[in-house]
Amino acid sequence: MKKHFLIISFSISMLLSILIVSCQPNVSIETAQYAVNGQKLYITHCQNCHGAKGEGLGTLYPPLTDSTYLRQNRHQLASIVKFGMQGAIEVAGKTFDNAMPGIKELSNIEIAYILTYVTTTFGKDTKTYTQEEVQESLKGHQ
Repeated sequence: MKKHFLIISFSISMLLSILIVSCQPNVSIETAQYAVNGQKLYITHCQNCHGAKGEGLGTLYPPLTDSTYLRQNRHQLASIVKFGMQGAIEVAGKTFDNAMPGIKELSNIEIAYILTYVTTTFGKDTKTYTQEEVQESLKGHQ
């Protein structure tokens, strides 16, 4: 009985996620699918520091809701996820200077899923973050 409840709850949450993402204008089915897959990975790997709504954690961890930062740094986001980041950055008008560890075990498609979720859900973008973008961002690091 408990197992059925969990399956039903999970199915409902997935459906709601797809509906929320798909309610954004001009979001393709592929983008919505990437975002749903990315949400699961985000919860596992990113939410603890960056928050359930991408709000960050005070002055420790930056928010992921600054559309300008996400857009201006789109070409290096995959590298940040995979290999981490050190040094001060400015996000949403605040400076953050804590090191972010990379998540080296993530595949290119998983990084694309996470970044599509972040950029469409928190950054209000409408485009899929593609595997090709991930590969380009990771060039020279592998």
